[in-house]
Amino acid sequence: MADVKVTYDKTVNAAYVYFTDPQDCVNSAQTYPCDPVDVDGMINLDFDEQGRLIGIEVLAASSKLPEYLLKSAERLDTEGA
Repeated sequence: MADVKVTYDKTVNAAYVYFTDPQDCVNSAQTYPCDPVDVDGMINLDFDEQGRLIGIEVLAASSKLPEYLLKSAERLDTEGA
């Protein structure tokens, strides 16, 4: 099973799930925003120039993602550094 990198910034309560190697510097060519009213949060899907899903940004992450995932994520805020 491949490892998936997840980053989390508790200050803004946002997480990013990478489906590419973050070191590869793949740029998002298109972002598809999902604003599902029923789940009270914003999710953005990022696609590359070939239309492949390269990552997912999750806002209000602490209420949308499992706690174990956020605890194991690379922290971007100063509290987790």
